[in-house]
Amino acid sequence: MTTVHIGASSKAGHGVRGHRTTTLTRTLPGARTRWESRYVKSLVLSDGAVGLVAALVALKVIFGRTDLVEYVAFSLSLPTIWIIALFANRAYDRRYLFVGNDEYQRVLHSGLVLAAVIGLASYFLHLGVARGYVVIAVPIVTVYGIISRYTLRRRLHRAWAQGKCLRQVVVVGHESSVVALTRQLRHERYHGLGVVAACVPALRTGSPLAGMGILVYDNIHQVSAVVGEVGADMVVVLSCPELEGAELRRLAWSLENQKVDLMVASALFDIANSRTTIRPADGLPMLHLDHPRFTGVGRLVKNITDRVLAAIALTLLAPLLLACALMIRFGNGRGPALFRQVRVGQHRREFVIYKFRTMYTDAEDRLQDLRHLNEHDGVLFKMKNDPRVTPIGRWLRRYSIDELPQLINVLKGEMSLVGPRPPLDSEVDQYPADMHRRLVVKPGLTGLWQVSGRSDLSWEESMRLDLRYVENWSLTLDVVILLRTCTAVLRSSGAY
Repeated sequence: MTTVHIGASSKAGHGVRGHRTTTLTRTLPGARTRWESRYVKSLVLSDGAVGLVAALVALKVIFGRTDLVEYVAFSLSLPTIWIIALFANRAYDRRYLFVGNDEYQRVLHSGLVLAAVIGLASYFLHLGVARGYVVIAVPIVTVYGIISRYTLRRRLHRAWAQGKCLRQVVVVGHESSVVALTRQLRHERYHGLGVVAACVPALRTGSPLAGMGILVYDNIHQVSAVVGEVGADMVVVLSCPELEGAELRRLAWSLENQKVDLMVASALFDIANSRTTIRPADGLPMLHLDHPRFTGVGRLVKNITDRVLAAIALTLLAPLLLACALMIRFGNGRGPALFRQVRVGQHRREFVIYKFRTMYTDAEDRLQDLRHLNEHDGVLFKMKNDPRVTPIGRWLRRYSIDELPQLINVLKGEMSLVGPRPPLDSEVDQYPADMHRRLVVKPGLTGLWQVSGRSDLSWEESMRLDLRYVENWSLTLDVVILLRTCTAVLRSSGAY
């Protein structure tokens, strides 16, 4: 990484307006290819090590020793077979790495393929591989494969948060769209994209772009030249009628020669790839959008799984829940252990939610006196140092233990383990029209916004994440959110 000082001045033919010295931390040409190659090599080595560990563990568990010649030979080949299965399922394809759930789904699919290949090879080649060996080795290699990739991705995300290993992006589009995308990418650094320049059809005086620390060109017809000048790795074209059809195709050809990626952003924000399909209509590529599914087998599986896991969790956590109830009942701010409140659920049906009481019993009476100290920008009231919270309650909130009684609501079918936050009726009355969309699913014990920053997020961002979950729900997404919840709770950031 190097710091490059770029002075931008108004020059005829270059379309750069104003004069400003911009400090950009950018990757030198070719550096992105180097760090991506190193990352993929790390994945291959990690997957090979995972395959070897899984094979040796299976040998030890099934046979109690690791000196069986025929199984040792097979075990030594398992890492190679596992890596080949991953390559076959495109688990090393750069378009599925770094961000999103596609990478993990491909690892899961590779595990299924591996089990099928070993079974078929054993049958047709008379290898005589014990079924117990496969039953142990394949789940281990799949689970630990996902864990190792998650660990490597977290390391990469930390580097992105420090401004390292970012893909250098030139954004093309109208001013308002470019500003919105630039702000979003700076806030959501886990995408790994850093905007270094923008090309707009026209730049008005006093534009917010002028103070965003990027080079701005009021010319969208020489994007290729801009890419070469700033050393970009990627071009993102936003919805822009001035750059469509034949000109967009020529831009793609030019960037192909420069080995620069091209992304064309859709106006369909927060819609998952699984809901979109390119379908040609009379020679024109049309984007088909599937409706989200709120009924069917997937939802039935979710409802059954919710209740089963809630019952198991309540049973296992019973000692902890009892201890917390006693601390609240006889500790600071004596009063009832449980806090009951009417919340709005699916299809605006009301229900009584259960939480451990974390505030003094007169908290509601004192709320009006604290309204002017609200630190949240939406309909919610939030204070980092709320004087109504008891010392025990502050500890319960830090690790989200106060939310555990909601497992009773999950068991009753009023809530789900994963879903949007259950709102108050007074909050729903203040929702803009679009926000009512979040009420078409059951509210959840945890959700996408809880694992993305909790109370540190703005109200608008929280609502956007809830809508993203509603529009793109899947069982895989639920599993990912549950796993991320553990990390968010341990970090305890944004919990107050």
